[in-house]
Amino acid sequence: MAENYIVKKEEKGTVNISEDVIAFMVGAAVNEVEGVAGLGSPNTSELVEIFGRKNPVKGLKIRFIDEKITIDVLIVVKSSGSITDTALHVQDAVCSEVESVTGMDTVVNVHVTGISFDK
Repeated sequence: MAENYIVKKEEKGTVNISEDVIAFMVGAAVNEVEGVAGLGSPNTSELVEIFGRKNPVKGLKIRFIDEKITIDVLIVVKSSGSITDTALHVQDAVCSEVESVTGMDTVVNVHVTGISFDK
């Protein structure tokens, strides 16, 4: 993913933001959300449908579509909370973080790929 950049054309030139930078911000935001056990791992059919490849980076796909950063994030939630509430908090946290740092509109699609049970 190191060669891929989000490119925004500005009046005085372009701004290039590495997808790795966005991925780092997304990972940090997701880890701060209560109820998230971690980033998820998709199964084979989800890989093709969501990522279009068999080696997704950390359960994330980042694209620049229609002047917006679109992020697909896969998570594993803890069994002690609401799946829907946790996913909504992830959306809010990721959007807030990415928009505040990049100044670009962000769309976040959350895919819950598993549940973590306490031992």
